[in-house]
Amino acid sequence: MRSGNTVNVAPHDAVVALAAEIAITAAAEAGLAIRAGLSGALELRPKGGSGDLVTSLDLRSESIIVGRLRRAFPDHRIMAEESGLLDGADEAWCWVVDPLDGTNNIAVGLPVYSIGIALCHYGVPVFGVVHEPTTGRTWSARRGHGASGPNGPLRRHRTPPPLAGPTLAWLQGYPVARTDPTARALRLTLESGARRLIQLWSPLLCWIMLSRGDIDGFVGYRAGVVDLPAGSLIARESGITLTGFDGAPLDDRIDPVGQEVSFLAARPGLLSDLTLLVKSAADVTVSGLGGPAIPISR
Repeated sequence: MRSGNTVNVAPHDAVVALAAEIAITAAAEAGLAIRAGLSGALELRPKGGSGDLVTSLDLRSESIIVGRLRRAFPDHRIMAEESGLLDGADEAWCWVVDPLDGTNNIAVGLPVYSIGIALCHYGVPVFGVVHEPTTGRTWSARRGHGASGPNGPLRRHRTPPPLAGPTLAWLQGYPVARTDPTARALRLTLESGARRLIQLWSPLLCWIMLSRGDIDGFVGYRAGVVDLPAGSLIARESGITLTGFDGAPLDDRIDPVGQEVSFLAARPGLLSDLTLLVKSAADVTVSGLGGPAIPISR
């Protein structure tokens, strides 16, 4: 995704229709495997030096999803969270797979996690599905055809935020350090201007909350690209507007080798205020709290 004009690409409807069926089935199957796996011992190991984790559940879910996609579309490329970019003969199509969005929540016993699968045509997301294994609920969207959930089409209620301010979600990418001055200034500014600022550690579910009207806006700073296309497409198709921090429309296109994206997303009527709030963070300096975490003696 990049700031700029959205590219309109007309993919083959038959491919997208079949893709939707396969992806929804794969997400549900992977969700059942995750729920079953939680009844046993959870194997955790660090992934990289950013504090992220991977479990056997991530790998099992990804194996199920990638296997189904490969069988149905052997020539498509796949960009998966754990496996990276899996090449294919047809470069026009690329799947983006987040097999377990919320691994860190599972690690601390918090049942807040999801699965995201998106299909991109020449980099533009044309279908996305988000599945919540804990409840078995699924949300999906086809580009230009709207978004739907367990209770039918997603239609947001265009009500004003409460007088105490909007409820916002916050996401920062795993490579962002705790002492990153931009992230700290953004968080402080958003908390000051919002009724509540939430950080779920499962950004796909934040996109769903925004699409349903549960929250008013979503701000991401240097977010990983795997977390974005499925949820953001559902949000767009439910009437949410997405921009960069500069206020320019956010281009949908996904780079198969991955990139970091900073974005604003909000319900109609709030985006201009949210943009001004984020821009005001440039004048904020947060001092102190630097250095490594300090153990607390008891």
